[in-house]
Amino acid sequence: MTMFWVFVLGLSTWLYVLLDGFDLGIGILFGLTRDEARRRTMMGAVAPIWDGNETWLVVSGVVLWGAFPLVYSILMSGFYLVVLLMLAGLILRGVAFEYRHKTERMRWIWDAGFAGGSLVAAFAQGTMVGALVEGLPVSDGHYVGGQFGWLSPFAVLCGVGLCVGYTLLGAAWLVRKCEGDLREDAYRLIPYLSAALLVFLIVVFASALAENLPVMHRWLDRPYLFVFPAIGVMAAIALAASLRLREDVVPFPMVATIFTAAFGTLAISFWPYMIPFAVTIEEGAAPHSSLAFMFWGEGVFVFPLMLLYPRST
Repeated sequence: MTMFWVFVLGLSTWLYVLLDGFDLGIGILFGLTRDEARRRTMMGAVAPIWDGNETWLVVSGVVLWGAFPLVYSILMSGFYLVVLLMLAGLILRGVAFEYRHKTERMRWIWDAGFAGGSLVAAFAQGTMVGALVEGLPVSDGHYVGGQFGWLSPFAVLCGVGLCVGYTLLGAAWLVRKCEGDLREDAYRLIPYLSAALLVFLIVVFASALAENLPVMHRWLDRPYLFVFPAIGVMAAIALAASLRLREDVVPFPMVATIFTAAFGTLAISFWPYMIPFAVTIEEGAAPHSSLAFMFWGEGVFVFPLMLLYPRST
């Protein structure tokens, strides 16, 4: 039963990163253009699906709260401020999305809110990932790092890197869904964003080696982890080929594959820990009766319905 909820948590988190990731990336790109027609097209590219994509963040939070309460309490204690920052960015982005078309004179405020909220939310998510990779200070099942224990140069670096990655996802989505000059601009951006992401990965790897992070020992102990980077490299090669051949439908799944490879690398590197390297899956799980109770409600009915819910692609 515990492994079922680990699977649900992993799947919902992965879906959120991919689906809301390109939403946030388009929001960041939105702030880099001043052309109103292009901005309308960008928003139209995500209008039917952006709110549904955020559903997976709610699912991840609910699963953590119900199935892994110890993990939830530690993460919320450690990331209290950064989670508030992320939620503020997501709320601001959502409000701006709904209101910008209803005004002319004050539209610049909502434009700034849409772009700024997307950037803040993406950066906050990246810093949380970086702090987890670096390791949260946990003692006897309690977070002991203070309000800013998550903040470090490595976490900030990961925040910047995720912003770049989401922007790459967003550009690939625009190539898939848009036409004309906007699509051509996205084509031109993808090589630069890909290069920036590659530089980020190299710098992160070098920083992890320099700091001798515990996760690096997992790579030495588990050489099969290099399968995931190999998959990412093959997807990057296919991405480069699709850009040269102007195959509009290929860049997005290739960038999504790169993200999936990175997600798989982290997941297997952390296993069997929920909070590396302090709380294992079994230590963080709720009692079996609670997991079973959730299974017959959310697990059997709600979650499958969400997977079947039609989403435009």
